[in-house]
Amino acid sequence: MSFAAQPQSGQTNPHIVVNSGPSYGFAFGVRIDEENLVEFHWARQDTKIHADNSSLVPFSQRIVVDQFHGDFTHEYILDEWPRWARPFIKGVVGATYVSGGTNTFTRFSFGLGTGIKLQANRHLGFRIEAAWLPILINPEIKTLVCGGGCVIHLGGQLVSQGEFTMGPVLRF
Repeated sequence: MSFAAQPQSGQTNPHIVVNSGPSYGFAFGVRIDEENLVEFHWARQDTKIHADNSSLVPFSQRIVVDQFHGDFTHEYILDEWPRWARPFIKGVVGATYVSGGTNTFTRFSFGLGTGIKLQANRHLGFRIEAAWLPILINPEIKTLVCGGGCVIHLGGQLVSQGEFTMGPVLRF
């Protein structure tokens, strides 16, 4: 993931780059019915950032990215597929907290994902998924008009993050 930084006078537009790396986390949820699930998902990535396209002294700084999301998942039970394999899609909404040095902030994040759940039995399985999880950096209110109601035009920079996860599923 990378995003543009404010250029210093007489410089090119630097980009702040967040290095890729492994993360860990957990999710727990409640089934609404046999196909729909609402989950809370937390993930942490301990990584480094650096500046590209900058004439400043190169730097590298350690940061921690914590994501707190509500996941809304729909699993498909397909007649053509074995009963133990369930493809799914999910929508994600929540917040991302970035900490490290003086660069600490919390921003709105959301996402879309898809994957497959492989169930050995009703209580034990394995989940593989891929997701797009953008973060709204530098949010700003561009227009606020109120009359019979209010219209708010929001702006900001959207920073994309891709995530590939896999792990065990325990169902009680």
